[in-house]
Amino acid sequence: MEDNLMNGITTFIFDVDGVFTNSEVIVMENGDHVRTMNTRDGQALKFAIEAGYNVAIITKGFSAGVRKRFEFLGVPHIYDRLTEKESAFDDYVNKLGLIKSEVLYMGDDIPDLVLFEKVGISACPADAATENLQRAKYISSKNGGHGCVREVIEKVMRLQGKWNF
Repeated sequence: MEDNLMNGITTFIFDVDGVFTNSEVIVMENGDHVRTMNTRDGQALKFAIEAGYNVAIITKGFSAGVRKRFEFLGVPHIYDRLTEKESAFDDYVNKLGLIKSEVLYMGDDIPDLVLFEKVGISACPADAATENLQRAKYISSKNGGHGCVREVIEKVMRLQGKWNF
């Protein structure tokens, strides 16, 4: 069933912490948070953008370094420092005139569940919160920060014949 749904995907939207990163954060003495990201996840984002997919980041968190990373990768729509995600999601989808079946959203924790109901494919990493694992239409075999983004992008692009390497 998920393969049929993936054939219509034109848009990838991702949370950050717990998806691009593992769920751990190093807190520096000055209060800054340090995260690590999987470089293959970043490369997959670039492949998706170059292939014409819509790509957005919607996250409640904020880090200048994280924002710079996504800007460097060419992500055109970054919504961060949010108190809730639904308004940013609605704004993005309305701006682009998207319909539910075109959108894949990957999130790992309870604040993401509101968006699971608004997309064609709700996805999460293998180590997501129990509630996300129970409601996701696609569960990656990879944990957050360990290639789950690459896995889902590659799967969609291969099914659509756009993974041409």
